Amino acid sequence: MTHKEIKEQILILTKEYYKTKFSDDEFVDGKSRVNYAGRVFDEKELVNLVDSSLDFWLTEGRYSETFAEKLSDFLSLSNVILVNSGSSANLLALSSLTSEKLGDKRLKPGDEVISAAAGFPSSVTPIIQNNLIPVFVDIDIPTYNINAEMMKKAVTEKTRCIFLAHTLGNPYNIDAVMKLAKEYNLWVIEDNCDALGSKYRDKYTGTFGHISTISFYPAHHITTGEGGAVCTDNEQLAKIIRSFRDWGRDCYCAGGENNTCGKRFSQHFGTLPYGYDHKYVYSEIGYNLKMTDMQAAIGAAQIDKLPVFCVKRKENFNRYNQIFEKYSDYFILPKATENSDPSWFSYIVTVKENSPFTRDQLTKHMNDNLIETRNLFAGNIVRQPAFIRRNFRIAEHLNNSDYVMNNTFFLGTYPGNTPKRLNYIEEILAGFMKNYL
Repeated sequence: MTHKEIKEQILILTKEYYKTKFSDDEFVDGKSRVNYAGRVFDEKELVNLVDSSLDFWLTEGRYSETFAEKLSDFLSLSNVILVNSGSSANLLALSSLTSEKLGDKRLKPGDEVISAAAGFPSSVTPIIQNNLIPVFVDIDIPTYNINAEMMKKAVTEKTRCIFLAHTLGNPYNIDAVMKLAKEYNLWVIEDNCDALGSKYRDKYTGTFGHISTISFYPAHHITTGEGGAVCTDNEQLAKIIRSFRDWGRDCYCAGGENNTCGKRFSQHFGTLPYGYDHKYVYSEIGYNLKMTDMQAAIGAAQIDKLPVFCVKRKENFNRYNQIFEKYSDYFILPKATENSDPSWFSYIVTVKENSPFTRDQLTKHMNDNLIETRNLFAGNIVRQPAFIRRNFRIAEHLNNSDYVMNNTFFLGTYPGNTPKRLNYIEEILAGFMKNYL
């Protein structure tokens, strides 16, 4: 047999392997775990992964090109730059704005970046890592996004950027953010890691700001295991982002290519000798944060499922509303931001102030019954050990961020949470609530 014939047989057997290993998804009340998130896939992802491994290209290759093109088409953005995680995507997005190639518009140490206090650390840590100053603004409940009025008041002469996540898939008030950015000539980075497929005014989130980011961690809307992307329609920013991602090099040749610019040995940079090999010219203080082709192979199959995944997340969200609305005297239920159509990352619930039970009592009961819950990530991030002695500014107060830290949790809307699992959640919640009705 030729290697092509052997490969064909391997891929046929891979499909069979999927059917015997992964296709059975039996759920048993009280014995099977109800996860808050997880990977949902079929034989296509497995076949792509094995196919890529047999190529043994390993770094960016044909699957990376396919995956990036599909994402670009989905978002209608000209540049999708694949990276090794959503956190790396956030680091690259902000770091790229410090490039001297941006002239007077570049971010410099001491500049302020508006952020929300309640969220995931990777939307904030790049600010600190680049010697910039986070300005923490409180959130609204029940959208769990930044308070627009407080955000406006937080702007000073040092403010240069707004860096916000669409909380748990619920878009923030993009109109207010973009209006403020235009008024004060601010950069906008959309952390779209939890919101791929969400819409605001019938347009996908991740397409409004100067730069947006995506995560492909298994908890998110689609997965490559680890993985992420940085997206932009700005060609200058795209080139800078690629440079930061690829060790800071000035050369933009794809892997395995040479002399794309046609001037590999005929340019002058810094104090290097004239004609120094462009492949080894470094114009940024960069990293190596590329995605592998095997990860991209999974993503190339996952992206085709995204529309169906989004529909399922919305259905699960609506089912949770049915479950919790009968206990609305005790819980604050989530609300979509005006003008938005969220592809919900999760279903977020806040225990009301005068409820006869606490968030922790309920989540312990659920976890004791194999139902996973999560708090709203870091809660009020300024109270986290790593941030206590950092240089930041608080705009007005963080009262809601503190309340969320103590009283809020979320459950999974991901497509793997089938009706059986949601019925089980309803049953366990009812058993807990009967003690207080």
